[in-house]
Amino acid sequence: MPQNEGKWDRIIRVIIGLVLLYIGYAMLSAPWNYVAYVVGAILLITGIIGYCALYSVLKINTKGGS
Repeated sequence: MPQNEGKWDRIIRVIIGLVLLYIGYAMLSAPWNYVAYVVGAILLITGIIGYCALYSVLKINTKGGS
């Protein structure tokens, strides 16, 4: 599973993921808080590992190189 996310892509994903997790915890009520948790967790995880399955399907690579 090669990385397919560039540096800025990963940074933005981690920041938005953390913001969504916070918003889901502090500001939203059900069912929107669960949506914020799931989307935030996905963005946070993909930002940390540097791999996005949707990018692979769409053949997008923001990392550069090969």
